Amino acid sequence: MIDDFRQYLEEAAEKVEMALEKVLKVGDPPVIFEAMRYSTLDGGKRIRAALCFLGAYGSEELALPAACAVEMIHAYSLIHDDLPCMDNDDFRRGKPSCHKAYGEAVALLAGDALIAKAFEVLATQENNALLAVKELAQASGAQGMVGGQVLDLLSENKAIGTDQLKTIHAKKTGALISTSLKLGALAADRKELLPQLTTYGEKIGLLFQITDDILDFEGTKESLGKTPGKDASSGKNTYATLLGLEEAKSLAAKYTSEAKSAAENLPGSGILKDLADFILVRTK
Repeated sequence: MIDDFRQYLEEAAEKVEMALEKVLKVGDPPVIFEAMRYSTLDGGKRIRAALCFLGAYGSEELALPAACAVEMIHAYSLIHDDLPCMDNDDFRRGKPSCHKAYGEAVALLAGDALIAKAFEVLATQENNALLAVKELAQASGAQGMVGGQVLDLLSENKAIGTDQLKTIHAKKTGALISTSLKLGALAADRKELLPQLTTYGEKIGLLFQITDDILDFEGTKESLGKTPGKDASSGKNTYATLLGLEEAKSLAAKYTSEAKSAAENLPGSGILKDLADFILVRTK
């Protein structure tokens, strides 16, 4: 049942929120810490944190540094995405974007500081810390999320195929989602699960992006906490614009089924299957 994952997600969010509150305590100069906290605390679904815990299912406490790290990397990416030079969005998570609240310079630096803090925290992981740092660096850098963002920018207002779009989003969105699971497995010292978790994570990553594209068309500012329709208006290629809404929804259902198959026999497989269903029907 999807409700099982929702409960797991709520508990994961509560755990990581408390940990981030401690990690991001205000220091000197206060404004940079306040901007970091503004964009990281009290917001988002915490799906990436939950994935870290699921990768370490049964030993979730070992994955707490990883969960904090991926949420800080995600928060930094949202700060930078919202800047005028990128997506130029004034709202995020139901409130003014970081650059609207603190100015562009402080927002840029808050994102930079969150990157550094993420790796500082991840380095404290009990098991496989160095390998975890390497995995997160690859997933969030030019080989992963940043590279995907660049490809996305270069493809704006250009005709591309579905294979190119899949490549963009496998890097831009999927890499960090898939790596969240792997970080959890490394934290619990379960390297033997990495190939299967990677397959599951790749399916979930693509599913998440497709539903995100659909919500950009069908969602509201109130439900999304950000401005809908931004992708279409800026000439971005999305699954909804490239395939049409109905075919995009059909593809999302296909990846849901494939993700659930990939979750078979993994620790917490029932929750992992619930997650796929949850992402398919999410409204924000």
